[in-house]
Amino acid sequence: MYTILWEFRVLPEQCERFEAAYAADGLWAQLFARSEGFIAVELLRGTESAGRYVTVDRWRSRAHFAQFKNTFAKEYAALDRELDGIADSETRIGVFETRAP
Repeated sequence: MYTILWEFRVLPEQCERFEAAYAADGLWAQLFARSEGFIAVELLRGTESAGRYVTVDRWRSRAHFAQFKNTFAKEYAALDRELDGIADSETRIGVFETRAP
């Protein structure tokens, strides 16, 4: 499995819109689901700091994610532009893979 973690800081007035876009059934998940190899998105809401979120994007493999990015580059860029400014900050925590058995 190929997993990408992102951290977001969101202003209180944007939290509802952010959660709608980044939730497991949100706009990003809907776009990702159009691609083979997508598993799920999980949205975690921080409990120690208001407006702090982490997303966990899961793909079957790095190749599946690369294929998605190639096939849906225009749609990805358009959604990224549409949601620009919804988060005060966005930081890629990292990419993680599970070892194949």
